[in-house]
Parts: sequence; structure tokens; C-alpha cells
Amino acid sequence: MKTTSITKLTRILLIICGIALIISIFVPLWAIYLEAPQYPEGLGMFLHANKITGDYEIINGLNHYIGMKTIHQEDFWEFKILPYALGFFAALCFLAAFLNKKRWLYILAALFVIFGVAFMVDFWLWEYDYGHNLDPNAAIVVPGMSYQPPLIGFKQLLNFGAYSYPDIGGWIMFGVATILIILAFLEFKNSKKNPSKNF
Repeated sequence: MKTTSITKLTRILLIICGIALIISIFVPLWAIYLEAPQYPEGLGMFLHANKITGDYEIINGLNHYIGMKTIHQEDFWEFKILPYALGFFAALCFLAAFLNKKRWLYILAALFVIFGVAFMVDFWLWEYDYGHNLDPNAAIVVPGMSYQPPLIGFKQLLNFGAYSYPDIGGWIMFGVATILIILAFLEFKNSKKNPSKNF
């Protein structure tokens, strides 16, 4: 008989993943930093599951001169669903651990990877629109210039250096995705190796 249960270690790690995802709701998910000669200390903007914090109002003032749209918290529809999505996946981690079935682990891993990819694509699309949809009547217009921030890493935008990378919550999401993929792979491999063993 092919085993359908998961190991005790997998169940423990699923519970840890669930707790970590709950924590990610309350900490910054992503950070964007800007550096320039007039701002040697840098300007930071932090995206949470349900809000923006940091120096985004100052960034709005600077970006007005090059025709970029101002950033307003209410413009992000994602803030309305992201806390619930993270809570849903946390609950699914706990449910998979409780039900102790491989298929729930596989479903969880697949759904979370799809969610993570969709999250990154959505963020890139927002950055693209933010950096390309410019006011043609702005005070400073550089023909052919766009100001899309990097998804991850560094990009020079005029005299500003822009950095973009995961913050605490983002690293948690990457970590959970990695753990789920590894667990699903090991459980699948183990079931093939020991088709008649139950855990």
C-alpha cells in the first residue's frame, strides 16, 4: 500500500511555516531605497501587507518633477487582499500538518508557488506602470527616459540610485516557498522509495 501520510518533521516544519506567514502580515514585505547626493542618508519606502511606510511622501514630492504618479496607499488594491491571502496560506499550513496527508502538502506547495509568482509579476507590473506612465508636461522631461525601479537589485535613475529587495516578510515568503518545495519533493521521493511504509 502506498503511503499517504507525511513525516513528523514535515508536520513540524509546516507548523513553523504557518507561524512565519502570520508574522509576515505584520512586518515589511519589500523595501525600496533611493540614494542621491542631496539625500546621502537615503530615502526608504516599505511595502507591508496592508500599508506603505517610510519616506514615500518625500519621494512623491521628488517624483512630481519628472512626471511620475504620486503613491497613495488607497491605490493599492493588493492591500485589501494580501493580509487575508497570507492568513489563508498560514491556515493551510496548519491544516496540512493536522490532516497529515501528502496530497495536502502537494496542493499547498503548488498554490503557494503560484501565489508567489503572481505576487512578483503584479509588483513588476506596478513598477512598470509607475516608471513608464509619465506626465508629458512635467518640469523635467528626458526623451526616451523611464524610471522603473528594479524588481530586485540596483538601478541608476538619473542622479538617484534605486535599490529594491525583500524585507523581513518577503524573505519569510521566499523561505516558506523554498521549504514547501523541498518538503514536497522529499515526501514524494520517500513515497516512491518506500511504497508500503506508513508514517
